[in-house]
Amino acid sequence: MTTPNWLPAQFIATGLILSSLAASTTAARAAPACIGPASDMWINLTIDKVRNNKGLITATLYSNDPKKFLVRHGSMYVASTPATAGQTKFCLFVPNAGTYAIAIYHDEDSSGKINRGGLFGIPTEAVGFSNNPTILFGPPSLRSVKIDIQQPNQSATINLKRY
Repeated sequence: MTTPNWLPAQFIATGLILSSLAASTTAARAAPACIGPASDMWINLTIDKVRNNKGLITATLYSNDPKKFLVRHGSMYVASTPATAGQTKFCLFVPNAGTYAIAIYHDEDSSGKINRGGLFGIPTEAVGFSNNPTILFGPPSLRSVKIDIQQPNQSATINLKRY
């Protein structure tokens, strides 16, 4: 019995397909502690001034679209990780290279939403944004919090504040 001519080519093609599939997932596996939908792009975040170990640090990722920034259902996704007093470090997947905004809050009661109080609905849990903008009256502008992520494994520090 003879071996068909196409058999070695089929094995080579199968091997190439499998190796390309493995290569496409290598970058996502390179950052196993990341939160959010897996991709080949991520940013390492240090959240500074975390008051205690209670609850979660919640990250909200926004696209570079002012119409969607800080509006209900405007985010790309929301993901959380356990809070660590002092600093909480984790990496956050982003869909691809680009410009984004990151909002963080310390969800101390693990309610899945930011607690607000007072007449103006000011957050009662600590919040922070990429680029650590100065916030005096009202939320920051998208322009002040945009962060350019062009390669995996970049780093940024976000300071939490209570208002």
